[in-house]
Amino acid sequence: MSSCEAVQNFNVFAATWNVGGQCPSGNLDLSDFLQVRNEPDMYVLGFQEIVPLNAGNVLVLEDNEPAAKWLALINQSLNGPSDFSSNKGLKPTASLGGSLYFQKPSLKKIKKTFKKLNGKRLKSCNCILEMERKAAKDFCFRCQESNVNLDDSSTEEEDDSYPISVALATNQMKYSLVTCKQMVGIFVSVWMKKELIQYVGHLRICCTSRGIMGCLGNKGCISVSMSFYQTSFCFICSHLASGEKEGDELRRNLDVIEILKNTQFPKICKNQYSRMPDKILDHDRIIWFGDLNYRISLSRDVAKRLVEMKDWPALFNKDQLKMEREAGRVFKGWKEGKIYFASTYKYAFNSDTYYAEGVKVSKNKRRTPAWCDRILWHGRGIQQLSYVRKEFKFSDHRPVCATFLVEVEVVFRGQKKKVSTFNFQIHDLVPTRTSYYS
Repeated sequence: MSSCEAVQNFNVFAATWNVGGQCPSGNLDLSDFLQVRNEPDMYVLGFQEIVPLNAGNVLVLEDNEPAAKWLALINQSLNGPSDFSSNKGLKPTASLGGSLYFQKPSLKKIKKTFKKLNGKRLKSCNCILEMERKAAKDFCFRCQESNVNLDDSSTEEEDDSYPISVALATNQMKYSLVTCKQMVGIFVSVWMKKELIQYVGHLRICCTSRGIMGCLGNKGCISVSMSFYQTSFCFICSHLASGEKEGDELRRNLDVIEILKNTQFPKICKNQYSRMPDKILDHDRIIWFGDLNYRISLSRDVAKRLVEMKDWPALFNKDQLKMEREAGRVFKGWKEGKIYFASTYKYAFNSDTYYAEGVKVSKNKRRTPAWCDRILWHGRGIQQLSYVRKEFKFSDHRPVCATFLVEVEVVFRGQKKKVSTFNFQIHDLVPTRTSYYS
């Protein structure tokens, strides 16, 4: 079979939100947060503190009911209300969009429901050599079975053994769930336009704990590795060490260094010519997002004065992540778009008021406003189109979103080169003043 290579651009939406341990209600509308009118090709969504980081959740058994509700809310915003109550074994109230008040909703149940809605399975491998070996109608549906140890750095857990099922429930659904994973308070999900799912392969997940004693999951990251056509992607959702004392930024630096060092994706392909990377930095396109917790190196009084003046550039000059990157101590070679939005932390709940602006709280709860919530990227072929925050008062953080135009290497088999054109307008994605990034 003849083949033809091309580079195709896809729109990727990435977002991070520390929800402060608050469980969402069914009437929380995420449509504006997810910029659904722009119809990105891929969504990569990361949450932190979806459960309170107490001893029960950290040491005993993590609560996955909030994760199930967040997943259902995302599905509702991306695909519209969908009542799947007719499925065997589900009660009428257990819908994945219309009503979120099902009895004890669980992440496992929702993923099982997605599994029941579609018999197809996500390909574990789409290596070119495998495709050449098999007939065109059945090319590389999956590699030979590999022996994967399903431990903390494995793919999916329990019923979600690789390769996982995806939700292509009805023709009305625009997006399918590629994968989701929870580690204590960190929760990440990846969604794609359903017609693109067939080009995803080599899906692997690795959880790296950096919490109490450097080994518990109250801090750390979830990393997702996958191939899309012939390009490798890695998405890292992290919650780094907290604290605004002098020197705390070094603990965050260490978290980043250890995550890059210790994240190891399992081998799931026996093809000896496979080039799927095992480490984060070996991927072609990488996006890192989360509550990185870097603060402002200013006294609370000085920072408060700058906040009152809305002098964000002066405040950002003392941003720890900016200074640590410029000094070459962390995220060397990574990029971040220019920040034109107000600090995302720390707000009084259900308020537009920072704790530093005179809110009556105990002294140990006062925090200097900071850009804790960030999105960075690494690798060529990534152009950031927008970098904004959204005005949700749901928690003490504001969510941060970014859109990217990402180059993907595509191989067309048995036909001449033909590149599809995806219908989205760049000017719809780029907010005022954020059109260009250095």
